[in-house]
Amino acid sequence: MDTFLLLLRLTLFGIFALAGVAKFLDLKGSEKAFKDFGIPDALAKPSSIALSVFEILIALLFLSVETAWYGAIGAAALLFLFIGQMIYQMAKGRAPDCHCFGQLHSAPVGKLSVARNIMFGAVALFLVYRGPAGQGMSLNDPGLDIMQLAFGVIFIGFLIAVVFYLKKISEQQIQIMRRIELMELISRDGGEVEREHIGHPHEGLPIGAVVPDFELPDLSGAAVSLAALRTAKKPILFFFVSPTCKPCEALVPEFAEWQRELKDKVKFVFLSSGTAEDNVAKFGGEGANVVLLQNGREVAEQVKAKWTPTALLMDANGRVASHAAAGDTAIRTLIEQIKAEDLTREFAHFANLDGHTHANKIGEPVPEFTLSDIKGNQISSDFFRNKPTLVAFWSRTCPHCVEMMKELREWDKVKGQDQPNLVVFSDSDLADHEEFHLKSPIVLDEGHKTAGDFGMFGTPSAVLVNEDGRIVSETAVGAPDIWALVGKKR
Repeated sequence: MDTFLLLLRLTLFGIFALAGVAKFLDLKGSEKAFKDFGIPDALAKPSSIALSVFEILIALLFLSVETAWYGAIGAAALLFLFIGQMIYQMAKGRAPDCHCFGQLHSAPVGKLSVARNIMFGAVALFLVYRGPAGQGMSLNDPGLDIMQLAFGVIFIGFLIAVVFYLKKISEQQIQIMRRIELMELISRDGGEVEREHIGHPHEGLPIGAVVPDFELPDLSGAAVSLAALRTAKKPILFFFVSPTCKPCEALVPEFAEWQRELKDKVKFVFLSSGTAEDNVAKFGGEGANVVLLQNGREVAEQVKAKWTPTALLMDANGRVASHAAAGDTAIRTLIEQIKAEDLTREFAHFANLDGHTHANKIGEPVPEFTLSDIKGNQISSDFFRNKPTLVAFWSRTCPHCVEMMKELREWDKVKGQDQPNLVVFSDSDLADHEEFHLKSPIVLDEGHKTAGDFGMFGTPSAVLVNEDGRIVSETAVGAPDIWALVGKKR
């Protein structure tokens, strides 16, 4: 029995020593964890240092049979304090990262972390129950069987290693299954996979497109419009989430940290679904400033946010400033890019996320050229001064172009003075265009040589040019994305 008690003490020594040293070696992460648990910023760093020192002190107390009982009291008190905090956070719908073993092992608070601490706490309580004189053998006891002790320590270490290894294997299997599913969705060689409403996870509106207006209720039921959100005159980072989305839940503590770090640069808005109660439990705490509820996925579908979680940045002018970042890895990448960028810089945007290969000439001036339109007028680079212009790329042999020309003609007739000019580049013959009766110029561009310098990407495609003659969007491909550049609903 005495040897068994010594093994229990050494187990708790190892646990608290590892936790304390690991936290001390990653004080920045420990400080973040304290903030996520609601500790004021000014107290987070000193509290993280104090906890590391206290855990190391508790560990050292277990090495001596004379002080082990006091170590058990401290360990039990600390563990049940942790348990109470974890249960409180879970009841509030939050899942901050416990940072229990620093960078060695850290995970969002959940049932497993509570169960683990209850198990450790039970061991500590057992030693408390044994009293000061019942703490087992001393490490320098002459009757100590070194081989028996070594075998016990190795066995306990082996069990702990097996648990961590199995957990690691489980996490890797989850990642593999996600990647297989993604490959299945976007594969072109393995036959069709029919899944309703599913597209490429990083598909989204082109950079430079107008974010569609909307009005949704918040968690209190009050209507909130995009126009109201824009009164802050700051970029808005939209997160498309769901109360049933496990990856969204895992990101909750990071949401809170990102908001603290970026509060002066962007406004955070969460667009979710389901009931207010479900979303309060999941996102309604410190981790969200604004949570708006869709009836279904109406706003998500308008901006092509197919998956949850997905992040999308809108600039202060109400235009898309990033590709859709789908999944935790892509979101973290976008966040790091936003941290490093001056969002007040003209043409600031975040492109080249997975799934996007379209041309991007954002910020570049229109190419120097002089060409004739179908009416014989000379169109040059000066055409793009003083008013924004939608530059469309068209071909007579493209059936989608022919269909879209009808929409272009109707829009050309009714668009107001506040709408952009329109110019169409086409490589077809003069006779192929006379039937369209477009008021705006159709420029004849043999071989699309000039259109290519604008960033043409197939037909129909388009870019938006501002009043200074600079390209302000990536190349939009297909009618829906082209109309998104001017904020026109189809």
